[in-house]
Amino acid sequence: MAWILLIIAGLLETGWAIGLKYTEGFTRFWPSVATAVAIAGSMLLLSIAARTLPIGTAYAVWVGIGAFGAAVLGIVLFKEPLSLARGFFLVLLLASILGLKLTSKRLGPRFPFKP
Repeated sequence: MAWILLIIAGLLETGWAIGLKYTEGFTRFWPSVATAVAIAGSMLLLSIAARTLPIGTAYAVWVGIGAFGAAVLGIVLFKEPLSLARGFFLVLLLASILGLKLTSKRLGPRFPFKP
């Protein structure tokens, strides 16, 4: 369950990163609200996932999903350039995220209540 929450948190991070572009410096109300909600949701889900996952792994995967998603959506939505080198490093980033998932061990609950 922690990994599912972490993936959703990473997708929300992608959403707020892209949302920043649409807020135009937080001068547009609804894009700003959506971005703020995505930031809050992303942080909340990361904090819940970090209860049972190692924080280093959880944070790295969260940032990696956000960075990968923002870069890909930047290419798709904003016509940012995709060079061979950029594509290679995006694939390398994705491999790093998957590698962290495959090699991490889940910690037991550290709190007296269930996450």
